[in-house]
Amino acid sequence: MDRATARPEVATIPGERASEWVDYHQRFAAPSTYVYEFVWDAGGEAIGPFCTDVDGNVLLDFTSHVAAAPLGYNNPTIREKLREFDLVDPLKIAGQDFYVSGGGSPDDPDFPGPTQLMDRLVAMTEDYDMDRVFLSNSGAEAVENAIKICYAAGGHRAVTFEGGFHGRTLGALSLNRSKTVHRRGFPEIPGVVSVPYPATDEEYDTRWRTDGPGGNVVADALHPERGVVDPDEVAFLILEPIQGEGGYRVAHPEFARDLEALRERYDLRIIADEIQSGLGRTGKPWAVDHLDLTPDVITSAKGLRVGATISRSDVFPEEKGRLSSTWGAGDLVAAMQGVLTIDTIHEENLLANVRERGEQLRTILEDAVEDGEAPGMVDTRGRGLMLAVEFDTKERRDAVLESAFRRGLLTLGCGYKTLRLLPPLDVTKREIELGTRLLLESIGEAADRSRTDSNERGQ
Repeated sequence: MDRATARPEVATIPGERASEWVDYHQRFAAPSTYVYEFVWDAGGEAIGPFCTDVDGNVLLDFTSHVAAAPLGYNNPTIREKLREFDLVDPLKIAGQDFYVSGGGSPDDPDFPGPTQLMDRLVAMTEDYDMDRVFLSNSGAEAVENAIKICYAAGGHRAVTFEGGFHGRTLGALSLNRSKTVHRRGFPEIPGVVSVPYPATDEEYDTRWRTDGPGGNVVADALHPERGVVDPDEVAFLILEPIQGEGGYRVAHPEFARDLEALRERYDLRIIADEIQSGLGRTGKPWAVDHLDLTPDVITSAKGLRVGATISRSDVFPEEKGRLSSTWGAGDLVAAMQGVLTIDTIHEENLLANVRERGEQLRTILEDAVEDGEAPGMVDTRGRGLMLAVEFDTKERRDAVLESAFRRGLLTLGCGYKTLRLLPPLDVTKREIELGTRLLLESIGEAADRSRTDSNERGQ
């Protein structure tokens, strides 16, 4: 497959083989969030955002596996580097009980592993004085460990934000405020306070700012004389600098400055959940880098290929047995992919590409709205290549998603009526043009279908 000329080609989707795979898979799989009957052919041709399904359809993937494949499919730089290594078995070790060497010296190994990945992550967070990393398997585990180390450092209460999503383990679920289905019927950790997450000027002025003694909802709650929460009891505040599942809502800059002032006043610990937004997705290494806010803990996963809880020595507990995991830091291939992903982002200056292509994508969509070519689309938001378009109704969003799929464009929903776009970080100008053309065609088809349905109901 030639990336410079590849384009989506769809006959029937899902095709006969995809339906066969889905039926067989569902005999054994527990119910979960399967969005499409799209079955990727892992042995088929794929490059960048282009991939092939088991029926030979070629699709343009603007999901990057929900940001877990930041460089798309078969990135040539990473594949070339992987070919250099003579890999062994086992490739997954009990990483908290044993060390592993990739040969050579730690600063110049024959192949990089968990040690080098932690080195890279400390370098990426040096602006926040972070010097320690705990590796795990997933984003939820990264958040769980962030919760644990903050509790260990003092306090038993937590502040979370409306619309937030932090994972599906019980501790992380206790902090979720995006959809009731995630938490309904499950026990929760106690002492969690939920407050608004202002993303717009109106939300900041009407839902966050107050006439109370502190001037905003959290400051009022923590006020030493008139508040209802003792600041010394607060173990952490956790937020996504850009909410993912909650609808790709970007934290208002003044809201972030207010949190920074509270952090300094009360010595609060702030966890920045960067599972989806980190690793260059917004045009900077971390989405929190866009804000005047100092995180005490950063959680990363997805594009990193492993989970990582990054913080300072004074936050991590000193006792050896407080944190551990059989497979934590033990997946040599995943850790190596994380190292190579970070290195490729830097070596190929992909942060600049993220900013440029993100601006291109956003401009095309905003111009389409202004020109009347995107009926029902009411908002475009996000940063870099973490962008979303919101529609007037959930039904229209779902119709656009389905129409785009049939045209060979993979997208994902989020929030209630929002569609998210996550092209690979090395996406090209041509690929953005291809993707937006398919998306706008899908928006037009959804509008035509809605008008037809309305006319038929009127008859």
